[in-house]
Amino acid sequence: MTRDLKSLLTGSDMSLGTWTQIAAPEMVDLIALNGFQFTIIDCQHGPFGIETAENLARAADANDIAAALRVSRNDPVEIMKALDAGIRHVVVPNVETAEDAAQAVAATRFGPLGLRGACPCCRSGGHSVRNWKDYMQAEEARTGAIVLVETTKGYRNVATICEVPGLAALMVGPFDLSVSMGHKGDWRHLEVQNAVMQIVEAATSKGLPVIMPVFAPSRKECRALVQRWKSNGISCFVVGSDKILIAETLSEWSSVLTL
Repeated sequence: MTRDLKSLLTGSDMSLGTWTQIAAPEMVDLIALNGFQFTIIDCQHGPFGIETAENLARAADANDIAAALRVSRNDPVEIMKALDAGIRHVVVPNVETAEDAAQAVAATRFGPLGLRGACPCCRSGGHSVRNWKDYMQAEEARTGAIVLVETTKGYRNVATICEVPGLAALMVGPFDLSVSMGHKGDWRHLEVQNAVMQIVEAATSKGLPVIMPVFAPSRKECRALVQRWKSNGISCFVVGSDKILIAETLSEWSSVLTL
């Protein structure tokens, strides 16, 4: 059975993931074979849509790692398409209010609790082969919305965002937050780091799991950041991205070969 992201989010052990922005199932193979427990398929910044994302999710399933999908916007149709494709968790960008968060949650739930359309003829539903009642019950228990707080407005409203029922987790967006705060990508800026800490505290005070992205190019700094956030109760991390990790390795090899 494929590893479940919900169990990773609620477990006490550290879990490690990355972003999938390269439209190749082989990349997901490599992510899994090198020990990552999950990946986030990026349909916001990756140059592909749901058709490609579905095949990337198949690669994750085949390798027994969990997969989430970052939709391009907080659109119920996009969220429902991701779930129908068999991807159980969606990362919803630019969540700035409790209403935004509630809309994302509603798109992951069938009626009468939510907005999700009921169609057994999709990958998630077993292409009409599965028993609908059993599938619906299982699907409601295993799918979820992960809200991405990455703007000044979202930061200011994070306390009420975290109170929305049904959220699976909160993800912090330090880089976008630094841009929104006027610091032009300087996610290390003290004001940004203080805001990130307050976002984390707002989530953990409500018992909401936190996913922390770590983009430091230096492995030493990356390790230090993970240890820092672990000491603040975070156990789920997204390190770099497939592009960042490949670029770093290519740079190392080119440096060695040109000496």
